[in-house]
Amino acid sequence: MKEWLVADGLGGYAMGATNGIRTRRYHAYLIVAAPHDEQRFALVNDIELWIDAPGGSISLSSHRYAPNVVYPDGAARIIGFEAEPWPTWRFDIGDGITVVQELFAPRATGRAAMVLQWRLIGVHTSEPPMQLRARPMMSARDFHALHHENADFRFQPEHVGAESWLWKPYRDVPPILLHANGSYRHEPLWFRNFSYSEEQARGLDFVEDLASPGELSWSLGGSEKRDAVLMLTVPEEWGGYETAGRLLSECQALANSERARVGAFKSRLRHSADGYLVRRRGRDTIIAGYPWFTDWGRDTFISLRGLCLEAGRLDEAERILVSWCDALSDGMMPNAYPAAGTEPRYNSVDASLWFIIAAQAFLDACVRRGRWLAPAIPKRLTDAAEEILSAYVRGTRYGIRMDTDGLLAAGEPGLALTWMDTIVDAEPVTPRIGKPVEIQALWVNALVIGSRWNERWGDLGDEASESFAERFWNARRGCLYDVVDVDHEAGRTDDRLRPNQIMAVGGLRIALLAGQRASSVAELAERELWTPMGLRTLARGEPGYVDACVGTADARDRAYHNGPVWPWLMGPFVDAWVRSRATGGGPFAIKAVRADARRRFLGGLARHLDEAGLGHVSEIADSEEPWTPRGCPFQAWSVGEMLRLLAE
Repeated sequence: MKEWLVADGLGGYAMGATNGIRTRRYHAYLIVAAPHDEQRFALVNDIELWIDAPGGSISLSSHRYAPNVVYPDGAARIIGFEAEPWPTWRFDIGDGITVVQELFAPRATGRAAMVLQWRLIGVHTSEPPMQLRARPMMSARDFHALHHENADFRFQPEHVGAESWLWKPYRDVPPILLHANGSYRHEPLWFRNFSYSEEQARGLDFVEDLASPGELSWSLGGSEKRDAVLMLTVPEEWGGYETAGRLLSECQALANSERARVGAFKSRLRHSADGYLVRRRGRDTIIAGYPWFTDWGRDTFISLRGLCLEAGRLDEAERILVSWCDALSDGMMPNAYPAAGTEPRYNSVDASLWFIIAAQAFLDACVRRGRWLAPAIPKRLTDAAEEILSAYVRGTRYGIRMDTDGLLAAGEPGLALTWMDTIVDAEPVTPRIGKPVEIQALWVNALVIGSRWNERWGDLGDEASESFAERFWNARRGCLYDVVDVDHEAGRTDDRLRPNQIMAVGGLRIALLAGQRASSVAELAERELWTPMGLRTLARGEPGYVDACVGTADARDRAYHNGPVWPWLMGPFVDAWVRSRATGGGPFAIKAVRADARRRFLGGLARHLDEAGLGHVSEIADSEEPWTPRGCPFQAWSVGEMLRLLAE
């Protein structure tokens, strides 16, 4: 299924399938983020659309109803779809006439809104105008929920302007504000039993009812050549857009502004990256993935290098990093940024270390690009890094502490502190208690960074590096153990073949292995873990290997890190592969190795840009052919790592 995404820059979005048939609860024309907390609301889910042509009424929309009926036949009339600069559909209605539908977010306004525009192509001015009719279908629900027919939905709108109508369907839900340069006829209806096939496949509830309060209509064609315009938004107090004048001219100006903004991106992938950079609750942040994630610490710091630094978006990177400093506690960055009125979740050992990596990468990028920084900014970042390192040495939450060998131990029963963090029935699926391999790579890199301002950290980094070399090499398999001192039991090892060891060779500034051992890890990863979509999270033949993340929520969580492919891991893998082959070579040799890596490893991801979330990279994929994408079709660190690879 090919899906499109339009992000509003505030955490809200519109999303759907290119054929217009909704398959997820998250497919909607207007999903808004609450201005002051983590909530999102699906407000306008769909639009039933017809055009009254000389030969009769023609549908331009389609929906799937339970048990499995697609009606009406609008999808069959689509003769073209383009995702750039924004979603654009072309419908053939016969007699050489085409209806063009476009959807964009007016990002320059800094307000939550989506604009739909329709126009006719191929109609003669001497012919009588046609009537375009649209029925907005609303749920006004939490975006994770489903909506069902009930007596409480308030259908009656307030006519708040010549071209504006306001609905207040439920208490404590954002009102829905529609601006349209057409007319409105009130006729409340319930549309029942929409069926969402993706939700059904995920083992979730999948049938929904939507409320449609009435019908909007426009005259198109004829002697008056004008577009039909519909802006979906919310009142200003919810971050929405209030029109200032004539809607059509306003929207045309907004479209020109947005077209110029999109055209300034140097590549399609950079335009996609822009969708993850948002401003929420007065701070810049990164959305981990659409449709269901918000902003997460680990995801933010991993993806920031590609999304911001490689694209030269240093202003956003500065604001993002500084804002996270405010949430530092006992040397730990929260894995989920605190929502209003809730406690942060400090359930990650690596988020804090990734912060140090990202902060130093930002400072280096500023030097490289000649960007001046106010002295308070580097001090704020290095103070936070110093606090993290100090806390990790003395010990902090959840058994996180530097052990006597200089390595970093972490974990307690019932917790999953690494990026392999799923929990089912209160039990971690991959607990990895002890000394996980990638945590040591991050730890050593963080210590080396810290040595720039405090030589103490350099001494500890040397100690940790020596211990790593002694304790992690698995001579039998020619690779690294995934965890040593498992469950804090000295000498106990986990030798399952996972991709985490690649971080000791690639993806970070300092590699913990060199020479034949580094080559052996890269070669084993290529042979056993690599796929065109990224690295498997567990090698074939290992106990617990699963080839697809499908089924019920529990089944998917158990599979999540036990076989399925994660595209973001392509970044450190290709780094490792290039390093292992370019050692000792001159600039031309290194360039040739990089070109070879691009040919070998990036073709699958390049093709994937047109296969699922258009222009984006998915969260996960099946670990066997045909490498079917799963999870979020729009994932920040997948896009970020691909951008970082392409830049390097």
